[in-house]
Amino acid sequence: MTAVLDSTRAELLRLCRWPAVWITVGAWVALALTFGYVFDYVSYVTGTESFAAEGAAREALLVGLLPQGVPDVLVQGMPMFGGALAMVLGALVAGNGFGWGTWKTSFTQGPSRIAVVGGSLTALSVFVVLIVGVTLALFVAVSSGIALTEGEAISWPTAGDLARAVGGGLLVLGMWALLGYAVGIIARGPALAVGLGLVWALVVENLLRGVGSLLDVVEQVTHFLPGTAAGSLVGSLTGAGSGTPGVLDVIPGDQALLTVAAYIVGLTAVVLTVMRRRDLA
Repeated sequence: MTAVLDSTRAELLRLCRWPAVWITVGAWVALALTFGYVFDYVSYVTGTESFAAEGAAREALLVGLLPQGVPDVLVQGMPMFGGALAMVLGALVAGNGFGWGTWKTSFTQGPSRIAVVGGSLTALSVFVVLIVGVTLALFVAVSSGIALTEGEAISWPTAGDLARAVGGGLLVLGMWALLGYAVGIIARGPALAVGLGLVWALVVENLLRGVGSLLDVVEQVTHFLPGTAAGSLVGSLTGAGSGTPGVLDVIPGDQALLTVAAYIVGLTAVVLTVMRRRDLA
């Protein structure tokens, strides 16, 4: 356990001083804020319709922008935009260790491989928690500012709704980050892993779900895809199966939760097994 903690501290130091990590985190925060609040608030203030408003009444737009709507806004962008960027982050963390020689140096001079990889995975998990926490704090501040600006009473969401949203967000982003990490390990570099991850998250799964509407066999397969599980999990939390890109109602919420959890456990096992047996010479 001491070796894992030491590896975690070393990996956190590396990630905290790496500009690419903060650029990825900043990109998610900017996208989440823009699609979560900016477009809807502009539509509300100007009274014009946009793709963000989707024909909703101005009063309904405002309700979604107030603090009571934070749980839904927090998770609605995670299946697609958040997932893609989490995959990029995971691929960068794992893949660059081969190009920089970090894995080889750590394995030959440090503790066991399991401890080194475990520390790296723990550090990645810390950043996932950081991303969700920063996003939540930002959304609370922005929604409170909108409520004060519009003269609305501040009504906070229930603790249960907020806890479910935070837990769902951690699971979704954690799964995508692990998927990117696993691809980075298998591909032995970040470039191919980032490219494959983005194509899969943004293109391939959407195409498969489109084909699945015509072929029952493909449709059954899509029920077990990570994007379907993540989107359906968020859909069960927000109560919306359409409108927001990536948010689905393809499978029930409990099945989506089990599928996401299975991916997290399975991907962790794959990463530890591959790195334990791989020859890095």
